Amino acid sequence: MNQIQAEALITSPETGFRERREGRRYDVSLKLRWKILHRRRLLESGTGITLEMSSGGLLFKSDQTLPPENTIELAIAWPVLLHNTLPMQLIVSGRVLRISGQHVAVSILQHEFRTARASSIL
Repeated sequence: MNQIQAEALITSPETGFRERREGRRYDVSLKLRWKILHRRRLLESGTGITLEMSSGGLLFKSDQTLPPENTIELAIAWPVLLHNTLPMQLIVSGRVLRISGQHVAVSILQHEFRTARASSIL
């Protein structure tokens, strides 16, 4: 097997991204809101949907093209209610690693679960 054949085996046919993560990925489709921040100042924002998630990163499809190599904050609508009553969000702070059209790969730097108002859930 040559290098081109080997790379074809580890390239996602859906996104064209070469697989760089070692952790297990999960196909997850959850609505999200994103914000591009620079020195805590909002530059851009939009919505999207997760495609894959792992402990160290995620891939999502954005409603618009994002600029590369920026700090990003994601608010992901979590599918489980806290105490069966309160909606939850997974808040992720990360770095945009790669962009292919509207597909965005993010390296997770921090994450936490928060309760969300029903009106803020997508």
